[in-house]
Amino acid sequence: MTDLQGHSTQNPLMTIPSGSLRTPMDFCRLPECSMPHAQFPEEGQRPQAGDKLANGVRTARVAWNLASRLYHLEGFRKSEVAAYLQKNNDFSRAVAEEYLSFFQFGGQSLDRALRGFLQALVLSGETQERERILYQFSRRFQDCNPGVFPSVDSVHTLTCAIMLLNTDLHGQKVPERLAEEGGYATGVLSVCQLPHLSLRPQNIGKSMSCQEFVTNLNGLRDGGNFPKELLKALYWSIRSEKLEWAVDDEDAARPEKAQLSPPAGKIGSPFLQLAQDPTVPTYKQGVLARKMHQDADGKKTPWGKRGWKMFHTLLRGMVLYFLKGQDHCPEGQSLSGLMVDEPVGVHHSLATPATHYTKKPHVFQLRTADWRLYLFQAPTAQDMSSWVSRINLAAATHSAPPFPAAVGSQRRFVRPILPAGPAQSSLEEQHRSHENCLDAASDGLLDLQRNLPGRRGRSRELEEYRLRKDYLEYEVEKKSVDSN
Repeated sequence: MTDLQGHSTQNPLMTIPSGSLRTPMDFCRLPECSMPHAQFPEEGQRPQAGDKLANGVRTARVAWNLASRLYHLEGFRKSEVAAYLQKNNDFSRAVAEEYLSFFQFGGQSLDRALRGFLQALVLSGETQERERILYQFSRRFQDCNPGVFPSVDSVHTLTCAIMLLNTDLHGQKVPERLAEEGGYATGVLSVCQLPHLSLRPQNIGKSMSCQEFVTNLNGLRDGGNFPKELLKALYWSIRSEKLEWAVDDEDAARPEKAQLSPPAGKIGSPFLQLAQDPTVPTYKQGVLARKMHQDADGKKTPWGKRGWKMFHTLLRGMVLYFLKGQDHCPEGQSLSGLMVDEPVGVHHSLATPATHYTKKPHVFQLRTADWRLYLFQAPTAQDMSSWVSRINLAAATHSAPPFPAAVGSQRRFVRPILPAGPAQSSLEEQHRSHENCLDAASDGLLDLQRNLPGRRGRSRELEEYRLRKDYLEYEVEKKSVDSN
Protein backbone atom coordinates (compact mmCIF):
# COMPACT_ATOMS: atom_id res chain seq x y z
CA MET A 1 0.00 0.00 0.00
CA THR A 2 1.27 3.46 -0.87
CA ASP A 3 -0.16 6.86 -0.02
CA LEU A 4 -0.67 9.74 -2.46
CA GLN A 5 2.94 10.78 -2.11
CA GLY A 6 4.26 7.37 -3.01
CA HIS A 7 5.63 6.75 0.52
CA SER A 8 5.66 3.26 1.96
CA THR A 9 6.36 1.99 5.44
CA GLN A 10 6.99 -1.56 4.23
CA ASN A 11 10.12 -0.78 2.23
CA PRO A 12 13.56 0.19 3.55
CA LEU A 13 13.94 3.85 4.38
CA MET A 14 15.71 6.12 1.99
CA THR A 15 17.09 9.52 2.94
CA ILE A 16 16.82 12.14 0.23
CA PRO A 17 20.34 13.18 -0.83
CA SER A 18 21.19 16.79 -0.24
CA GLY A 19 20.95 18.70 -3.51
CA SER A 20 22.99 21.64 -4.56
CA LEU A 21 20.16 23.92 -3.49
CA ARG A 22 20.25 22.80 0.16
CA THR A 23 22.52 24.46 2.65
CA PRO A 24 21.95 24.90 6.37
CA MET A 25 22.15 28.66 5.94
CA ASP A 26 19.45 28.70 3.28
CA PHE A 27 16.65 26.74 4.88
CA CYS A 28 15.34 24.98 7.88
CA ARG A 29 15.70 21.24 7.32
CA LEU A 30 12.40 19.40 7.36
CA PRO A 31 12.03 15.98 8.99
CA GLU A 32 13.24 13.15 6.83
CA CYS A 33 10.52 11.23 5.05
CA SER A 34 10.16 7.56 4.35
CA MET A 35 10.73 6.94 0.66
CA PRO A 36 10.67 3.71 -1.35
CA HIS A 37 13.73 2.69 -3.30
CA ALA A 38 13.31 3.97 -6.82
CA GLN A 39 12.60 1.25 -9.38
CA PHE A 40 13.95 2.95 -12.46
CA PRO A 41 13.33 1.86 -16.04
CA GLU A 42 16.19 0.16 -17.82
CA GLU A 43 19.11 2.40 -18.69
CA GLY A 44 18.61 4.25 -21.93
CA GLN A 45 14.83 4.17 -21.59
CA ARG A 46 12.76 7.09 -20.44
CA PRO A 47 9.05 7.87 -20.36
CA GLN A 48 7.50 10.19 -22.87
CA ALA A 49 6.74 13.60 -21.37
CA GLY A 50 3.06 14.07 -20.70
CA ASP A 51 2.00 10.46 -21.24
CA LYS A 52 -0.04 8.60 -18.66
CA LEU A 53 2.70 6.14 -18.08
CA ALA A 54 1.12 4.01 -15.41
CA ASN A 55 -2.43 4.00 -16.84
CA GLY A 56 -3.76 4.22 -13.29
CA VAL A 57 -1.56 1.40 -11.97
CA ARG A 58 0.88 2.36 -9.19
CA THR A 59 0.85 5.95 -10.52
CA ALA A 60 2.17 7.44 -7.27
CA ARG A 61 5.16 5.08 -7.19
CA VAL A 62 6.04 5.70 -10.83
CA ALA A 63 5.62 9.47 -10.38
CA TRP A 64 8.03 9.51 -7.44
CA ASN A 65 10.58 7.38 -9.30
CA LEU A 66 10.50 9.72 -12.29
CA ALA A 67 10.61 12.83 -10.09
CA SER A 68 13.68 11.47 -8.30
CA ARG A 69 15.49 10.94 -11.59
CA LEU A 70 14.54 14.41 -12.78
CA TYR A 71 15.72 16.06 -9.57
CA HIS A 72 19.05 14.23 -9.53
CA LEU A 73 19.43 14.57 -13.35
CA GLU A 74 19.88 10.82 -13.74
CA GLY A 75 19.56 10.37 -17.51
CA PHE A 76 18.08 13.84 -17.98
CA ARG A 77 19.37 17.34 -18.66
CA LYS A 78 18.09 20.50 -17.00
CA SER A 79 16.49 21.56 -20.28
CA GLU A 80 14.42 18.34 -20.36
CA VAL A 81 12.94 18.49 -16.86
CA ALA A 82 10.13 20.98 -17.47
CA ALA A 83 8.50 18.84 -20.17
CA TYR A 84 7.58 16.22 -17.56
CA LEU A 85 6.10 18.71 -15.07
CA GLN A 86 3.99 21.05 -17.15
CA LYS A 87 1.30 18.95 -18.85
CA ASN A 88 -2.35 19.30 -17.90
CA ASN A 89 -2.97 15.72 -16.74
CA ASP A 90 -3.01 13.89 -13.44
CA PHE A 91 0.27 12.07 -13.92
CA SER A 92 2.23 15.20 -14.85
CA ARG A 93 0.80 17.00 -11.82
CA ALA A 94 1.79 14.06 -9.61
CA VAL A 95 5.34 14.15 -10.99
CA ALA A 96 5.51 17.91 -10.43
CA GLU A 97 4.37 17.55 -6.80
CA GLU A 98 6.92 14.83 -6.13
CA TYR A 99 9.66 16.79 -7.87
CA LEU A 100 8.99 19.89 -5.78
CA SER A 101 8.99 17.78 -2.61
CA PHE A 102 12.77 17.41 -3.02
CA PHE A 103 13.21 21.17 -2.53
CA GLN A 104 13.43 22.57 0.98
CA PHE A 105 12.44 26.24 1.03
CA GLY A 106 11.88 26.59 4.76
CA GLY A 107 13.26 29.82 6.19
CA GLN A 108 14.08 31.30 2.77
CA SER A 109 12.70 34.50 1.31
CA LEU A 110 10.57 34.07 -1.79
CA ASP A 111 13.13 35.58 -4.16
CA ARG A 112 15.94 33.40 -2.75
CA ALA A 113 13.84 30.26 -3.12
CA LEU A 114 12.92 31.25 -6.65
CA ARG A 115 16.56 31.85 -7.60
CA GLY A 116 17.48 28.38 -6.38
CA PHE A 117 14.56 26.76 -8.17
CA LEU A 118 15.43 28.42 -11.49
CA GLN A 119 18.93 26.97 -11.26
CA ALA A 120 17.57 23.41 -11.07
CA LEU A 121 15.68 23.32 -14.37
CA VAL A 122 15.20 25.28 -17.56
CA LEU A 123 11.70 26.74 -17.43
CA SER A 124 10.51 26.37 -21.02
CA GLY A 125 7.25 25.72 -22.84
CA GLU A 126 4.12 27.72 -23.48
CA THR A 127 2.83 30.31 -21.04
CA GLN A 128 0.23 28.06 -19.39
CA GLU A 129 2.73 25.23 -19.10
CA ARG A 130 5.31 27.38 -17.36
CA GLU A 131 2.65 28.80 -15.10
CA ARG A 132 1.67 25.29 -13.95
CA ILE A 133 5.25 24.70 -12.83
CA LEU A 134 5.36 28.04 -11.03
CA TYR A 135 2.11 27.18 -9.27
CA GLN A 136 3.66 23.94 -8.00
CA PHE A 137 6.64 25.98 -6.83
CA SER A 138 4.26 28.31 -4.99
CA ARG A 139 2.52 25.37 -3.31
CA ARG A 140 5.81 23.95 -2.12
CA PHE A 141 6.99 27.31 -0.80
CA GLN A 142 3.71 27.70 1.08
CA ASP A 143 4.07 24.20 2.57
CA CYS A 144 7.63 24.92 3.70
CA ASN A 145 6.71 28.33 5.14
CA PRO A 146 3.22 28.05 6.68
CA GLY A 147 1.79 31.32 7.88
CA VAL A 148 4.07 33.59 5.85
CA PHE A 149 1.43 34.07 3.16
CA PRO A 150 -2.33 33.55 3.52
CA SER A 151 -2.68 31.22 0.52
CA VAL A 152 -0.92 29.53 -2.38
CA ASP A 153 -2.59 31.99 -4.77
CA SER A 154 -0.96 34.92 -3.03
CA VAL A 155 2.45 33.23 -3.31
CA HIS A 156 1.81 32.50 -6.97
CA THR A 157 0.78 36.09 -7.68
CA LEU A 158 3.91 37.46 -6.05
CA THR A 159 6.10 34.91 -7.84
CA CYS A 160 4.75 36.01 -11.21
CA ALA A 161 5.20 39.64 -10.17
CA ILE A 162 8.88 38.97 -9.44
CA MET A 163 9.31 37.39 -12.87
CA LEU A 164 7.69 40.33 -14.62
CA LEU A 165 9.72 42.79 -12.57
CA ASN A 166 12.94 41.02 -13.54
CA THR A 167 12.02 41.40 -17.22
CA ASP A 168 11.20 45.07 -16.82
CA LEU A 169 14.43 45.90 -14.98
CA HIS A 170 16.86 43.70 -16.89
CA GLY A 171 15.34 43.22 -20.33
CA GLN A 172 14.06 40.20 -22.24
CA LYS A 173 17.28 38.24 -22.61
CA VAL A 174 16.53 34.56 -23.16
CA PRO A 175 18.88 31.69 -22.32
CA GLU A 176 20.74 30.50 -25.40
CA ARG A 177 19.43 26.92 -25.33
CA LEU A 178 15.84 28.16 -25.03
CA ALA A 179 16.34 30.54 -27.91
CA GLU A 180 17.79 27.71 -30.00
CA GLU A 181 14.87 25.42 -29.25
CA GLY A 182 12.24 28.06 -29.88
CA GLY A 183 11.19 28.05 -26.23
CA TYR A 184 11.85 30.73 -23.71
CA ALA A 185 12.24 31.12 -20.02
CA THR A 186 10.63 33.28 -17.44
CA GLY A 187 12.77 36.25 -18.25
CA VAL A 188 10.31 37.26 -20.93
CA LEU A 189 7.33 39.40 -20.19
CA SER A 190 4.55 36.86 -20.78
CA VAL A 191 5.71 34.33 -18.22
CA CYS A 192 2.31 34.46 -16.47
CA GLN A 193 -1.15 35.16 -17.77
CA LEU A 194 -2.92 36.41 -14.68
CA PRO A 195 -5.82 38.65 -15.70
CA HIS A 196 -5.55 40.67 -12.50
CA LEU A 197 -1.80 41.23 -12.75
CA SER A 198 -0.27 43.93 -14.94
CA LEU A 199 3.17 45.24 -14.06
CA ARG A 200 3.96 47.48 -16.98
CA PRO A 201 5.52 50.81 -15.98
CA GLN A 202 3.40 53.91 -16.42
CA ASN A 203 6.12 55.55 -18.54
CA ILE A 204 6.79 53.19 -21.44
CA GLY A 205 10.52 52.87 -22.09
CA LYS A 206 11.51 53.52 -18.47
CA SER A 207 12.22 50.92 -15.84
CA MET A 208 9.58 50.40 -13.18
CA SER A 209 10.14 52.25 -9.94
CA CYS A 210 9.78 50.73 -6.50
CA GLN A 211 6.65 52.76 -5.86
CA GLU A 212 5.06 51.55 -9.12
CA PHE A 213 5.84 47.95 -8.20
CA VAL A 214 4.15 48.38 -4.82
CA THR A 215 1.15 50.21 -6.27
CA ASN A 216 0.58 47.64 -9.03
CA LEU A 217 0.21 44.89 -6.42
CA ASN A 218 -2.43 46.69 -4.35
CA GLY A 219 -5.32 44.39 -3.48
CA LEU A 220 -3.69 41.23 -4.90
CA ARG A 221 -2.98 39.52 -1.56
CA ASP A 222 -6.30 37.67 -1.50
CA GLY A 223 -8.07 41.01 -1.64
CA GLY A 224 -5.66 42.76 0.70
CA ASN A 225 -2.24 44.33 0.28
CA PHE A 226 1.17 42.76 0.60
CA PRO A 227 3.36 44.35 3.29
CA LYS A 228 5.18 47.32 1.74
CA GLU A 229 8.47 46.41 3.37
CA LEU A 230 8.27 42.94 1.79
CA LEU A 231 7.61 44.37 -1.67
CA LYS A 232 10.39 46.92 -1.29
CA ALA A 233 12.84 44.22 -0.24
CA LEU A 234 11.87 42.07 -3.25
CA TYR A 235 12.16 45.04 -5.62
CA TRP A 236 15.67 45.99 -4.53
CA SER A 237 16.76 42.36 -4.48
CA ILE A 238 15.77 41.91 -8.14
CA ARG A 239 17.08 45.33 -9.13
CA SER A 240 20.50 44.69 -7.61
CA GLU A 241 20.77 41.09 -8.85
CA LYS A 242 18.76 39.78 -11.79
CA LEU A 243 17.37 36.26 -11.91
CA GLU A 244 19.75 33.81 -13.58
CA TRP A 245 18.53 30.93 -15.73
CA ALA A 246 19.79 27.37 -15.62
CA VAL A 247 21.82 25.96 -18.52
CA ASP A 248 22.88 22.43 -19.28
CA ASP A 249 26.37 21.61 -18.07
CA GLU A 250 27.52 20.44 -21.50
CA ASP A 251 26.36 23.72 -23.07
CA ALA A 252 28.28 25.75 -20.52
CA ALA A 253 31.38 23.67 -21.24
CA ARG A 254 31.23 23.91 -25.04
CA PRO A 255 33.87 26.44 -26.14
CA GLU A 256 32.00 27.58 -29.24
CA LYS A 257 29.04 28.61 -27.10
CA ALA A 258 31.10 30.49 -24.57
CA GLN A 259 30.82 34.25 -24.58
CA LEU A 260 33.91 35.82 -26.06
CA SER A 261 35.43 38.96 -24.67
CA PRO A 262 33.38 41.86 -26.00
CA PRO A 263 35.09 43.67 -28.84
CA ALA A 264 36.35 47.16 -28.33
CA GLY A 265 33.69 49.70 -29.13
CA LYS A 266 30.20 50.49 -27.96
CA ILE A 267 28.41 48.20 -25.54
CA GLY A 268 25.05 49.93 -25.42
CA SER A 269 22.95 47.44 -27.38
CA PRO A 270 21.40 44.28 -25.95
CA PHE A 271 22.38 42.52 -29.17
CA LEU A 272 25.99 42.55 -27.94
CA GLN A 273 24.90 39.90 -25.47
CA LEU A 274 24.49 37.46 -28.36
CA ALA A 275 27.25 34.86 -28.48
CA GLN A 276 29.80 35.60 -31.20
CA ASP A 277 30.03 32.07 -32.54
CA PRO A 278 32.94 31.86 -35.00
CA THR A 279 31.36 28.80 -36.66
CA VAL A 280 28.35 30.79 -37.90
CA PRO A 281 28.64 31.41 -41.67
CA THR A 282 29.15 34.87 -43.13
CA TYR A 283 26.34 35.56 -45.61
CA LYS A 284 27.65 38.87 -46.97
CA GLN A 285 30.21 41.55 -46.29
CA GLY A 286 31.07 44.88 -47.86
CA VAL A 287 31.17 48.62 -47.34
CA LEU A 288 27.99 50.33 -46.11
CA ALA A 289 27.19 53.78 -44.78
CA ARG A 290 24.85 53.62 -41.78
CA LYS A 291 22.48 56.16 -40.27
CA MET A 292 20.32 55.73 -37.18
CA HIS A 293 16.86 57.08 -38.01
CA GLN A 294 14.66 55.81 -35.15
CA ASP A 295 15.52 54.43 -31.70
CA ALA A 296 13.76 51.53 -29.95
CA ASP A 297 9.96 51.59 -30.16
CA GLY A 298 10.11 53.94 -33.13
CA LYS A 299 11.20 57.03 -31.21
CA LYS A 300 12.91 59.68 -33.27
CA THR A 301 16.69 59.57 -32.93
CA PRO A 302 18.11 62.80 -31.46
CA TRP A 303 19.50 65.18 -34.07
CA GLY A 304 23.13 64.84 -32.98
CA LYS A 305 23.09 61.04 -33.45
CA ARG A 306 21.71 60.87 -36.98
CA GLY A 307 24.94 61.32 -38.91
CA TRP A 308 26.12 58.90 -41.59
CA LYS A 309 29.07 56.63 -40.70
CA MET A 310 31.03 54.34 -42.99
CA PHE A 311 31.80 50.74 -41.94
CA HIS A 312 32.98 47.47 -43.37
CA THR A 313 29.79 45.53 -42.63
CA LEU A 314 29.54 41.83 -41.90
CA LEU A 315 26.30 39.80 -41.95
CA ARG A 316 27.31 36.81 -39.83
CA GLY A 317 24.46 34.58 -38.74
CA MET A 318 21.64 36.89 -37.76
CA VAL A 319 23.82 39.81 -36.65
CA LEU A 320 25.22 42.76 -38.60
CA TYR A 321 28.69 43.69 -37.36
CA PHE A 322 30.27 47.04 -38.21
CA LEU A 323 34.05 46.96 -38.31
CA LYS A 324 36.29 50.00 -38.06
CA GLY A 325 39.58 50.13 -39.94
CA GLN A 326 38.93 46.85 -41.77
CA ASP A 327 38.32 46.14 -45.45
CA HIS A 328 37.81 42.38 -45.17
CA CYS A 329 37.10 39.71 -42.55
CA PRO A 330 38.01 36.10 -43.40
CA GLU A 331 35.36 33.42 -42.95
CA GLY A 332 35.31 32.12 -39.37
CA GLN A 333 37.67 34.77 -38.00
CA SER A 334 36.84 35.78 -34.44
CA LEU A 335 35.85 39.41 -33.92
CA SER A 336 37.45 39.49 -30.49
CA GLY A 337 39.93 42.34 -30.27
CA LEU A 338 38.67 44.11 -33.41
CA MET A 339 37.17 47.57 -33.33
CA VAL A 340 33.47 46.81 -33.72
CA ASP A 341 30.72 49.39 -33.47
CA GLU A 342 27.33 48.56 -31.99
CA PRO A 343 26.02 45.37 -33.69
CA VAL A 344 22.46 45.03 -34.97
CA GLY A 345 20.43 41.82 -34.78
CA VAL A 346 18.41 41.04 -37.90
CA HIS A 347 16.12 38.43 -36.31
CA HIS A 348 12.49 39.24 -37.13
CA SER A 349 13.68 42.28 -39.12
CA LEU A 350 12.67 43.57 -42.54
CA ALA A 351 14.92 45.26 -45.10
CA THR A 352 13.34 47.28 -47.91
CA PRO A 353 14.52 49.95 -50.37
CA ALA A 354 14.13 53.40 -48.77
CA THR A 355 12.10 54.93 -51.58
CA HIS A 356 11.06 57.82 -49.34
CA TYR A 357 14.69 58.90 -48.80
CA THR A 358 15.88 60.99 -51.76
CA LYS A 359 18.98 62.71 -50.38
CA LYS A 360 21.30 59.82 -51.32
CA PRO A 361 21.13 57.03 -53.92
CA HIS A 362 21.08 53.26 -53.26
CA VAL A 363 19.65 53.56 -49.73
CA PHE A 364 17.72 50.79 -48.01
CA GLN A 365 16.12 50.71 -44.57
CA LEU A 366 16.12 48.05 -41.85
CA ARG A 367 13.33 47.77 -39.26
CA THR A 368 14.53 45.60 -36.36
CA ALA A 369 12.66 43.47 -33.82
CA ASP A 370 12.73 46.23 -31.20
CA TRP A 371 11.31 48.68 -33.74
CA ARG A 372 14.54 50.59 -34.46
CA LEU A 373 14.97 51.96 -37.97
CA TYR A 374 18.35 52.13 -39.71
CA LEU A 375 19.24 53.57 -43.11
CA PHE A 376 22.07 52.01 -45.11
CA GLN A 377 23.69 53.28 -48.31
CA ALA A 378 25.31 50.75 -50.65
CA PRO A 379 27.83 51.59 -53.39
CA THR A 380 25.54 50.46 -56.23
CA ALA A 381 21.90 49.59 -56.83
CA GLN A 382 22.85 45.95 -57.42
CA ASP A 383 24.73 45.85 -54.11
CA MET A 384 21.73 47.40 -52.34
CA SER A 385 19.40 44.72 -53.72
CA SER A 386 21.84 42.01 -52.66
CA TRP A 387 21.98 43.30 -49.07
CA VAL A 388 18.18 43.53 -48.88
CA SER A 389 17.67 39.97 -50.13
CA ARG A 390 20.42 38.47 -47.94
CA ILE A 391 19.17 40.15 -44.78
CA ASN A 392 15.56 39.14 -45.42
CA LEU A 393 16.60 35.59 -46.28
CA ALA A 394 18.60 35.25 -43.04
CA ALA A 395 15.72 36.68 -41.00
CA ALA A 396 13.05 34.52 -42.63
CA THR A 397 15.11 31.32 -42.46
CA HIS A 398 16.42 31.52 -38.93
CA SER A 399 14.03 33.68 -36.85
CA ALA A 400 12.22 31.60 -34.23
CA PRO A 401 8.40 31.90 -34.01
CA PRO A 402 7.19 34.83 -31.88
CA PHE A 403 5.88 34.37 -28.36
CA PRO A 404 2.50 35.68 -27.14
CA ALA A 405 2.44 39.26 -25.94
CA ALA A 406 1.96 40.11 -22.28
CA VAL A 407 -1.57 40.02 -20.90
CA GLY A 408 -2.66 42.54 -18.28
CA SER A 409 -5.82 44.02 -16.87
CA GLN A 410 -5.20 47.35 -18.64
CA ARG A 411 -5.52 45.62 -22.04
CA ARG A 412 -3.00 47.87 -23.73
CA PHE A 413 -1.59 46.82 -27.06
CA VAL A 414 1.77 45.10 -26.70
CA ARG A 415 3.77 43.64 -29.57
CA PRO A 416 4.60 39.92 -29.31
CA ILE A 417 7.91 38.84 -27.83
CA LEU A 418 10.44 38.13 -30.59
CA PRO A 419 13.18 35.66 -29.55
CA ALA A 420 16.71 36.45 -30.70
CA GLY A 421 17.87 32.84 -31.04
CA PRO A 422 17.71 30.82 -34.26
CA ALA A 423 14.76 28.55 -35.01
CA GLN A 424 15.20 24.79 -34.89
CA SER A 425 12.37 23.94 -37.27
CA SER A 426 12.76 22.80 -40.87
CA LEU A 427 12.44 25.16 -43.83
CA GLU A 428 9.00 23.73 -44.59
CA GLU A 429 7.86 24.37 -41.01
CA GLN A 430 9.31 27.89 -41.14
CA HIS A 431 7.45 28.62 -44.37
CA ARG A 432 4.21 27.28 -42.90
CA SER A 433 4.70 29.43 -39.79
CA HIS A 434 5.22 32.55 -41.92
CA GLU A 435 2.06 31.82 -43.89
CA ASN A 436 0.04 31.33 -40.70
CA CYS A 437 1.36 34.61 -39.30
CA LEU A 438 0.51 36.36 -42.57
CA ASP A 439 -3.07 35.07 -42.45
CA ALA A 440 -3.45 36.10 -38.81
CA ALA A 441 -2.06 39.59 -39.44
CA SER A 442 -4.26 40.08 -42.53
CA ASP A 443 -7.36 38.99 -40.61
CA GLY A 444 -6.43 41.25 -37.70
CA LEU A 445 -5.96 44.23 -40.01
CA LEU A 446 -9.33 43.66 -41.68
CA ASP A 447 -11.01 43.36 -38.29
CA LEU A 448 -9.32 46.56 -37.13
CA GLN A 449 -10.52 48.44 -40.21
CA ARG A 450 -14.09 47.31 -39.54
CA ASN A 451 -13.95 48.74 -36.01
CA LEU A 452 -12.65 52.25 -36.50
CA PRO A 453 -12.58 54.46 -33.39
CA GLY A 454 -15.13 57.24 -33.23
CA ARG A 455 -14.26 60.75 -34.29
CA ARG A 456 -14.61 61.87 -30.71
CA GLY A 457 -12.70 58.91 -29.34
CA ARG A 458 -10.37 59.42 -26.42
CA SER A 459 -6.71 60.07 -27.16
CA ARG A 460 -5.75 56.75 -25.59
CA GLU A 461 -8.13 54.84 -27.88
CA LEU A 462 -6.77 56.64 -30.94
CA GLU A 463 -3.18 55.90 -29.90
CA GLU A 464 -4.03 52.23 -29.34
CA TYR A 465 -5.61 52.08 -32.78
CA ARG A 466 -2.55 53.68 -34.40
CA LEU A 467 -0.15 51.27 -32.69
CA ARG A 468 -2.17 48.23 -33.72
CA LYS A 469 -2.55 49.49 -37.29
CA ASP A 470 1.17 50.24 -37.70
CA TYR A 471 2.14 46.85 -36.30
CA LEU A 472 -0.35 44.83 -38.38
CA GLU A 473 0.56 46.65 -41.60
CA TYR A 474 4.22 45.97 -40.91
CA GLU A 475 3.51 42.30 -40.16
CA VAL A 476 1.57 41.88 -43.41
CA GLU A 477 4.44 43.40 -45.36
CA LYS A 478 7.11 41.41 -43.54
CA LYS A 479 5.36 38.04 -43.66
CA SER A 480 4.61 38.54 -47.34
CA VAL A 481 8.35 38.86 -47.90
CA ASP A 482 9.16 35.94 -45.58
CA SER A 483 6.66 33.64 -47.33
CA ASN A 484 8.17 34.23 -50.79
